[in-house]
Amino acid sequence: MSELQVLVATMKQQDLSLAERMNLRADAIIANQHDKSETVEALTEYGKIKMITTPTRGVGLNRNIALTAADADILLFADDDIIYYDNALEEVKRAFEALPDADIIFFGLDMTRDGEIYERRRHPIKRLHLYNSMRFGGARIAIRRDALMRARLSFSRLFGGGCIYGSGEDSLFIRDCFRAGLRVYSHSLVLGKCAKDSSTWFEGFNEKYIFDKGAWMACAFPRGKHLLKWHFIRRIAKRAGLSLGQTAKIFNRGMKAYKTLATYQA
Repeated sequence: MSELQVLVATMKQQDLSLAERMNLRADAIIANQHDKSETVEALTEYGKIKMITTPTRGVGLNRNIALTAADADILLFADDDIIYYDNALEEVKRAFEALPDADIIFFGLDMTRDGEIYERRRHPIKRLHLYNSMRFGGARIAIRRDALMRARLSFSRLFGGGCIYGSGEDSLFIRDCFRAGLRVYSHSLVLGKCAKDSSTWFEGFNEKYIFDKGAWMACAFPRGKHLLKWHFIRRIAKRAGLSLGQTAKIFNRGMKAYKTLATYQA
């Protein structure tokens, strides 16, 4: 059993060259959604790379496939648009050594556009609560495998790229971590660069985006959804260029649709 594995969710990879592009200096499992079923392994100077290719769809399912194959002490979730800094993965292990009571640690990333850093997402070393954790994406999460197994955690197959609702699987996973009583920390370590030149799922603050956020709210906070929704509606309405009433109408349709898993209809 290795100390650390990077679990990469990706699509349409033909070979293991992604490991070099991402600068994966650790053992890694690449969950690759394509049009075939295949498992390929290779040894590099930094560790073992395994790519599991399946004809499946949905980022949550893809992350779960990687989780099923994982056996390391510490698991770091990753997307295929990250390039890790040379010593970052070793520093992840040291962060867990320095925070022995941490079950989960959120790390920083440098966000790039056209190859240039436009935002550095760096956070102080401290314990977090649910209210200041939901903004972290899955590609910044590292978790102890024994904590994950005890809590029986997995990613939603309804939310995220390739699913019936466009995003939100990461925040639902984080919510479930807190519900299970896991101890969550942030850390000042910046893992690497994450390119934000394009998105495979985000098409702007359109009606489907609002609808899907309503469905997410109904799933994430079934008891408090009618109180909490206004924070999201106000923020989304401004970005979408819609009135509060228009935004609330679409958002409420999404909340109702979640009960029957209905999808957006224009």
